[in-house]
Amino acid sequence: MRTMIALASMVLFGCVGLAQANDVEEGAKLYTEKLCLTCHGEHGNKPIMPIYPKLGGQNADYAVAQMKDIKTGARNNGLSATMKAIVAATTDEELTKIAKYLEVQVEAPAADTAAAAATDAAATDATATDAAATATQ
Repeated sequence: MRTMIALASMVLFGCVGLAQANDVEEGAKLYTEKLCLTCHGEHGNKPIMPIYPKLGGQNADYAVAQMKDIKTGARNNGLSATMKAIVAATTDEELTKIAKYLEVQVEAPAADTAAAAATDAAATDATATDAAATATQ
């Protein structure tokens, strides 16, 4: 009996994981189709203007709530005017999928990026040093 319960749980959680992966995949497609990347950047991490919010890594529930508030008019600050037309043409299900996609779009920390650049620079210097040593021999 325990084996059957464990097996049923694994199947259930596997299906939930698959559904979530599909939501993220569909959200990526919708993010592009609805032209969200036009203002918020390719993955929501690099808005084209500093006043536009960075959406990558944002909690999905929070993002959905904000988009729904813009859609209903509950949120109507200066930046929401541009968003109003976009969310009006987007279903709540689509908003949720877009938000799930954005939630997993976490930008690499600057320290990791700097460390990777330093490693690349060191490798380039080592290659140049090796090439120079070989040329002088």
